Amino acid sequence: MRRFFLTTALFCLFLLVCFSVSRADKILIYMDLGQSDHLKAYGVAYWVLEQGYNVEWLLNYRGGSFMADAGEALVDICRLRGVAFSVIDLSQAGSIYREIEENNMEMVLLEKAPAIAIYSPPNKEPWDDAVTLALTYAEIPYTTLWDEEVLRGELEKYDWLHLHHEDFTGQYGKFYRSFRNALWYKQEVATSELMARKLGFRKVPDEKRMVARAIKDYAARGGFLFAMCSATETLDIAFSAEGVDIVPQELDGDPMDPDWPERLDYSKCLAFTDFEVSTDANKYEHSNIDTGPDKAAERMGLESDYFTLFDFSAKLDPVPTMLVQNHVSVVKGFMGQNTAYRKSLLKKYVTIMGETEGKDEVKYIHGNIGRGTWTFLGGHDPEDYQHMVGDPPTDLSLHKSSPGYRLILNNILFPAAKKKERKT
Repeated sequence: MRRFFLTTALFCLFLLVCFSVSRADKILIYMDLGQSDHLKAYGVAYWVLEQGYNVEWLLNYRGGSFMADAGEALVDICRLRGVAFSVIDLSQAGSIYREIEENNMEMVLLEKAPAIAIYSPPNKEPWDDAVTLALTYAEIPYTTLWDEEVLRGELEKYDWLHLHHEDFTGQYGKFYRSFRNALWYKQEVATSELMARKLGFRKVPDEKRMVARAIKDYAARGGFLFAMCSATETLDIAFSAEGVDIVPQELDGDPMDPDWPERLDYSKCLAFTDFEVSTDANKYEHSNIDTGPDKAAERMGLESDYFTLFDFSAKLDPVPTMLVQNHVSVVKGFMGQNTAYRKSLLKKYVTIMGETEGKDEVKYIHGNIGRGTWTFLGGHDPEDYQHMVGDPPTDLSLHKSSPGYRLILNNILFPAAKKKERKT
């Protein structure tokens, strides 16, 4: 009987050794069309970094796959979150490295889980913002902050900052004509005015411009800035109008500076130049940077609205290559208060990463400022073509392989890249 139990124990041990993951093996989380949940895969990569281990980001290899040292915990996390993966040995990994070396591919080492902050007003719901939805679904932790924390210098705690679709001109999203009597609009105005007074400002536009400047300084000192929708456009408008009142009296209680057009300073802007500012309180637009009104006029809809991602040299341009990793090269468009940007109004040094072919329109852009970077993505929600006020939240479990949401999550991992790879 003892021999039987000993034999059984040895057999079980043999099975355990045979079926366990060797630490010499690698886990390949492929990101091509074979992946079952692309969005959760980013969260798994982030989880590995949180545990203190490195992740290899295989740019242009099978849709921008991830590879890490094998371990039972990583296997369990992939299975728990529904992320497809393969266990490969070192010989197979070597073949992948050779393929990368011989083609327009590159291996970028991710070393540290970035600390993530979301700039978001306290009266906003989590589903009001696509980035918040993406992080929540991918199970990536983040901290929410707003004006008081920004002006208190708390941005220095974070590697990466996303701007909720804020109106940094202090015009409450230019919703005055349609929603000035709506309860949510009145609450937004009251919340913003209360914060401005608390921070010692006479009116909201002055306070928002100061917040915008603090965000710009954060990026210049080495922060990674990402923004979508109206935050992108209004940020540059606020920079151009420092010390200039461009806000109509209906919104801030006093007249605009009569000479405001001559006093705009485009040299202070991150991305745009020579744009025209809309100063009509009853007009639902901030400037001519946004191409959204063009789309509305053309009745361009879901079936015809697409933008194309650029194909960069992975070895020479690893930064934009990281930011466009995807399993498709053509992505369906989506609208927002700012939908996309006029190519003719971009500064010369801006890197275009996604554009609408045949039109004066770009969707996805990137640039450097000081020791940091900024990245702008036009539109509100990649899986809600024309998001309206009060629309229900997007259920990302129905969009596990969303190319648009992948662009957002590329930006989350970008700050984790080894510093020498961040140069453009």
